[in-house]
Amino acid sequence: MQNFMLLDGKKVADAVKVELLSEITRFEAKWGRKPSLHVVLVGQDPASKIYVGHKEKIAAELGYQSRVWKMPESISQKELELHLQKLIADPLVDGILVQLPLPQNLDSDRIMQMIPFEKDVDGLTAEAFGALAAGHAPAVSCTPAGVMEILKFYQIDVRGKSAVVIGRSQIVGKPMALLLLNADATVTICHSKTPDIKSFTSRADIVVVAAGKKHLMSARDFKEGAVVIDVGMHRDENNKLQGDVNPLGLDKIAKAATPVPGGVGPMTIMMLMKNTLKLAEFRMKNGH
Repeated sequence: MQNFMLLDGKKVADAVKVELLSEITRFEAKWGRKPSLHVVLVGQDPASKIYVGHKEKIAAELGYQSRVWKMPESISQKELELHLQKLIADPLVDGILVQLPLPQNLDSDRIMQMIPFEKDVDGLTAEAFGALAAGHAPAVSCTPAGVMEILKFYQIDVRGKSAVVIGRSQIVGKPMALLLLNADATVTICHSKTPDIKSFTSRADIVVVAAGKKHLMSARDFKEGAVVIDVGMHRDENNKLQGDVNPLGLDKIAKAATPVPGGVGPMTIMMLMKNTLKLAEFRMKNGH
């Protein structure tokens, strides 16, 4: 395939950051304060601690009024709910993020659904999901939003295109399909019960692979000239990051593809920061 384009998520994230810095300056000039993001981290999950550390660093670089609340693994459901209620009631808190997974003794779904629509920075509550389906959500699940930002940056028009999303999770697959649909793509969702997924991907202009299975797809599963977005992230025996798509030979078939690492990953945290600003503006304009 001639003129293969590598969709560099780090490059896009850097561009979004520059744009955000100027928008934050405008927000502060208008409202007299910086946007505010509060993250709740329960327990000692190593991956969660790393993710939250990255979020904390980027938030500080953007000048956000950010705070990480570190809770012991032994915290009760009632104690965590009481803490969340304080953040919900605080008019200076724009975005609330509860880092998942929570310890097994806690009801994760109940905790997540407590977060009100106007402070749901991850776009994961039922109300936020409904707003996305209706096409007017102020904050959208960060990874799918990052995919759309990459497509926009590289001027890949999805209107009228055939798009396949592999995976139907609440965090990636379903919101991804809705975002593509809202952008006028013709969307098919494939999942673990779909027979012969290749029969769908081999005809698609755009394929987003978010199945959570290492090297589930390879170059032979796509049509010539397809755009392939790999959302997967897995560590192999050498601790090297791998995606849901085997990259071998992909540059000979696809028109464009995201690498792993360095593709969708860098966008997720940056979209969290963009969501925080969007919610801050939404709340100030609507008197929340």
